[in-house]
Amino acid sequence: MLTLLHLLSSVALLVWGTHIVRTGIMRVFGSDLRRILGKSINKKSNAFLAGVGVTALVQSSNATALLVISFVTQGLISITPALVIMLGADVGTALMARVLTFDLSWLSPLLILLGVMTFLSRKKERIGQLGRVGIGLGLIILALQLIVTSAEPITHASAVQAIFTSLSGDTILALLVGAIFAMVSYSSLAAVLLTATLSATGFMPLYISLCIVIGSNIGSGLLALISSRGQSISSRQAVIGSLFFKLIGALLVLPWITLIATKIQQYDFSPAEVIIYFHVIYNLVRCVLMLPFVGPMAKLCQKLVPELPVTGTEVAPRYLDPSAVDTPSLAIANAVRETLRLGDVVEQMLQRFQALMEGDRLQKREISQLEEEVELLHSSIKLYMAQIQQHDLGTEDSRRWAEIIDTAMNLQQSSAIIARMSGEVVNKSLDHHLNLSEEGRRELQTLLERLQSNLNLAMSVFVSGNMEHARKLRRAKHRFRLLNQRYSFAHVERLHLHNMQSIETSSLHTSLLGDMKRLNSLFCAVAYHALERSGSSSEQVNLQQ
Repeated sequence: MLTLLHLLSSVALLVWGTHIVRTGIMRVFGSDLRRILGKSINKKSNAFLAGVGVTALVQSSNATALLVISFVTQGLISITPALVIMLGADVGTALMARVLTFDLSWLSPLLILLGVMTFLSRKKERIGQLGRVGIGLGLIILALQLIVTSAEPITHASAVQAIFTSLSGDTILALLVGAIFAMVSYSSLAAVLLTATLSATGFMPLYISLCIVIGSNIGSGLLALISSRGQSISSRQAVIGSLFFKLIGALLVLPWITLIATKIQQYDFSPAEVIIYFHVIYNLVRCVLMLPFVGPMAKLCQKLVPELPVTGTEVAPRYLDPSAVDTPSLAIANAVRETLRLGDVVEQMLQRFQALMEGDRLQKREISQLEEEVELLHSSIKLYMAQIQQHDLGTEDSRRWAEIIDTAMNLQQSSAIIARMSGEVVNKSLDHHLNLSEEGRRELQTLLERLQSNLNLAMSVFVSGNMEHARKLRRAKHRFRLLNQRYSFAHVERLHLHNMQSIETSSLHTSLLGDMKRLNSLFCAVAYHALERSGSSSEQVNLQQ
């Protein structure tokens, strides 16, 4: 019993080490991996190699699958390149199985020692997260050694020998066992490495071990399918396509598995080596053969899992992928995209308010609907950011986290101001058939155009953090305030000249000038975040002025 416990704990350590490596890599390079995958979709070869490389880094094809699912859900990539990337991921995890079975016993204590020292001393920095990766790699190598040590005495037990013997001649059962191995360990890599260790005992025919390896690949596909629950239809289409490729590969090779095993046994190869190399070659051949068929497979999956008809206007969050919350860099990137969408909605409100100023009172209802959409998106962004573990954030990510929260809140406040402005225009002007003076109306239209321009520039600064654009935005803010002040004086001058239209709409006019001034301050606040990030503390000014 104690020996069995040692084996199970060794497998658990292997799974945990894989998890640590995956989370560490994703926290350090998550955004970079996202960019690599995003740029690779133009060519099949690039997408395939990107899948191989990313999976080799994160030590898990499931992690790559989660990234791809996230991209497909957000509409960043279509099903076809997603299938290509996931084929590459299968090859990547097979190659890592080969690398991890080399004699690296000397490396394990070194990686763990250096990793712990680095992680504890510089936890908040990028190098601290790289220390986490070193710990994970050290644990993986150590776990593999422990599995070998623990498995050897277990295999001599009569009950275990009986279990291995029962698998003989039943390839379907062996496939099922392999799939269960992969799903329980949450990694086809761990399942294959465990199978390689157990196959060295000799109690299991080689062809059964090969079937277990094939089954572990199917298990990883089932894991990805489970992970896609609650995601969009298109993401499920991609995952189902990947699973179909794994099933097709299994169906093609199973009739020949006994013959393959017999041919291999003619040579004096180590059983463990055979398992590892078979895993690599099988996935490489299968994935290369399937590459030409990704297009037809995508069409088949679209027919099997059709898109649901769209009802009404889509106002739900589009980019806030819940599965990315555990990877702060990816989650923050998602929140940035959703905040940009929030800015687009506010810009639509400005455009409709401009039409309302020209007399189209139907725009009032549209503005109210857009305000509700802003409220929904702002609440979603706020709740999404609250789920990110702040203690795992580095200095830069912490600053970005606060900037997203502040920018989203400013945009929400801006939408409330625009909605109130539209109500005042209707109540104080359109309902009473009172018109602004020609000069006053022209001035307000000019300010509205400036506001739209500043909002667009603010969103650009928010995404890029460009210092030159930030300084330009700050200058635009001050020019707007000066122009607003000049128009206020011009309005007073018209009152002095007894302009009746100006007198009748004075309350509305001055209120709009004040609201536009506040809108401008809210939009331009992004500039100060960017300047602060650059260390330009001397450039800070009071936003409330």
